[in-house]
Amino acid sequence: MRRRHILAIIQAGGAGSRMDVLTRERAKPALPFAGSYQLIDFSLSNLAHSGITDVWLSVQFLGSSLGEHVLNGRPWDLDRNRGGLRFLMPQEGTGSTDEEGFATGNADELYRIRDQIREHDPDLVVVMSADHVYRFDLMDAVRTHRRHRAECTVVTTEVPIEEAGDHATVVADGDGRVTAFDYKPDTPTTTTVATEIFVYDPAALVEVVEELHRELGGDAEEGDTGLGDFGEHLVPRLVDRGGVVAHPMPGYWKDLGQPHKYLAAHRDFLTDDQGVLGDPDWPIISHQPQRPPARVLDGGRVVDSLIAPGVRVGGTAIRSVLGPGVVVEEGALVRDSVVFADTVVREGARLDWAVVDSGCVIERGAEVGSPDTDPDDPDAIVLVGRGSTVGAGVTLGVGARLEPGSTA
Repeated sequence: MRRRHILAIIQAGGAGSRMDVLTRERAKPALPFAGSYQLIDFSLSNLAHSGITDVWLSVQFLGSSLGEHVLNGRPWDLDRNRGGLRFLMPQEGTGSTDEEGFATGNADELYRIRDQIREHDPDLVVVMSADHVYRFDLMDAVRTHRRHRAECTVVTTEVPIEEAGDHATVVADGDGRVTAFDYKPDTPTTTTVATEIFVYDPAALVEVVEELHRELGGDAEEGDTGLGDFGEHLVPRLVDRGGVVAHPMPGYWKDLGQPHKYLAAHRDFLTDDQGVLGDPDWPIISHQPQRPPARVLDGGRVVDSLIAPGVRVGGTAIRSVLGPGVVVEEGALVRDSVVFADTVVREGARLDWAVVDSGCVIERGAEVGSPDTDPDDPDAIVLVGRGSTVGAGVTLGVGARLEPGSTA
């Protein structure tokens, strides 16, 4: 099957405001995962293993935080003279006010780059988000798309009904043709949702975004095309045209866009690779600095946890993820938490149901979070921003937020 004319566009998203202090100083796809990866690694690795090597990475917010990690795409064999990795940045001075600057949604962005897509002239366009964890051969969706001669193929997965309202729900008939597409419904009626991976016929994509702009642009604010996100107008219009099919994704998939989901996804991997991390034929590739081996010292205890290179544990870590270079001193307890790189948890300090960013210091005797936290409450997880200090003996209660560089 031809791959060289497939263009992939990774939409790295906006400010990621639901992740609060963790995305004040980084793009959401630059968030670490499982101590050894960043979220962007999953999109890039799945594309690379699928043989799709013509990749545009669209960065709308704090692009430098991704650029430092992705570099020129070399870890994923995307540093090429033809094709390879290309960064798309917001442009000024290139067109009308609703064609330049920052996009107001992922469909809005596709309108803004439609001329670049048209000029590139791909056979197919794969559009995907960058804040999900999964393993998937994108060529499977491409085969479905070509077999149905579709205008759009939606990759779907199953989630609990109580989570379906956070996504676009999808209903398809027996032939896989999508008959209903409901964006973040208040009362979902199906557990089938879009994974935010789409295969588009480029001619149909450009035609529809231009058609929608003609209809919606006049009522939109200056600098806004009116298209918003994919589920508001773009995919529903394609469904109305009868050209959308569904392709179910097998295996694990999780959206990490909220603090409790971010922490829950880490907990999924504490004792099981979920068919995502442990496949030698489909490794999740990353770019990480070299670190010395992790050490668990005499008296240190690690239970059902992931510990990255450079970690030193003299205390106790239970059901937690310790990122590169983390230090847990003697008498300290880290439980049900995720700790980013180079953070130090001093003697006698305690973490429960918390996500602590890189370069932080939790001083002696400090207590962060509570063992009685409701893990399904997005506002209950404690978040400590990058480079912050929690002072000796200080208590941060359930749901506390500490801005980057703060001292409590």
